[in-house]
Amino acid sequence: MSAAALETDFTKLVGIDYPIVQTGMGWVSGPHLTAATANAGGLGILASATMTYDELEQAIRRTKELTDKPFGVNLRADAEDAEARCELMIREGVKVASFALAPKPELIARLKDNGLVVIPSIGAAKHAVKVASWGADAVIVQGGEGGGHTGQVATTLLLPSVIDALGGPGNTSIPVVGAGGFFDGRGLVAALAYGASGIAMGTRFLLTSDSRVPDEVKAQYLERGLQDTVVSTRVDGMPHRVLRTGLVNALESGNPGKSLVAAVRNAQKFKSMTGMKWQALAKDGLNMKKSSDRTWQQIVMAANTPMLLKAGLVEGNTDAGVLASGQVVGMIDDLPSCDEVIQRIMAQAHERLAALPGR
Repeated sequence: MSAAALETDFTKLVGIDYPIVQTGMGWVSGPHLTAATANAGGLGILASATMTYDELEQAIRRTKELTDKPFGVNLRADAEDAEARCELMIREGVKVASFALAPKPELIARLKDNGLVVIPSIGAAKHAVKVASWGADAVIVQGGEGGGHTGQVATTLLLPSVIDALGGPGNTSIPVVGAGGFFDGRGLVAALAYGASGIAMGTRFLLTSDSRVPDEVKAQYLERGLQDTVVSTRVDGMPHRVLRTGLVNALESGNPGKSLVAAVRNAQKFKSMTGMKWQALAKDGLNMKKSSDRTWQQIVMAANTPMLLKAGLVEGNTDAGVLASGQVVGMIDDLPSCDEVIQRIMAQAHERLAALPGR
């Protein structure tokens, strides 16, 4: 028997049963995982940053074959072909456009005029206010516990600060989804109590039977505790939460110059794999430089990330790769299906809500 639906401003906005989002994880969030999440009543999001345009087109069509439920696509707003990818999403009838970096108002308007829901991920209250003023429909707020690129402020502080900036609990101008540290129904209820309209999870969905990450890599995740992740700037020059591995420990203790040389080599591999031209990579670098405080060394190192993640999450080579992970990995010890994860969370959430005083 399925858990009762839980309606929030976010579920109404995107047309799903449960206020649970599977984030767009590079190399992880493909059609199978995205569709499995959607069929389970949550919002699955395809990760397109590691796909070519043609691969994204194929992934969207494959996802549509696997589900008739709403799903999203995550993309980089600063990518050279961002507008072309958005036009593809419009033509294919994708429901949600998810962005790691905030898209410009003109792109938001274009997507919204064609029926898409626009959801940027943000890491500060001021950024939430800005994208709301630009027309964003909702925001995903990731605290420092989250995996991959992350900030320094814990979700328990970042989430209420964003909600307050957007109008306060029950009055936010747009729905807010909390991310970073969520894995069960208690977390969902806590997020709702703060005034959020749902939660987003990456590591929890990576560690499901529907995830195509190699089993031997999943086994490494399941062995880890709460202290087994580290926020490193040696992977790509920006704070990046990953599992502690031999490679990561070597990067942390090694010579930054050697890391830069390795990054350049991996940039060449990524260029060959995606078919990108050096001119396009340079343009992306310039856009990144304009939109952030990164040094040129950090920008070059940023090209390192896709290849290191691919080595670990796709090829299973954890000696040569990097495994992005939230701290929540220390609370996970099984590999259920997406449907089992969502049903478990919702059953516990309804149980906790019913037990609260005054309910």
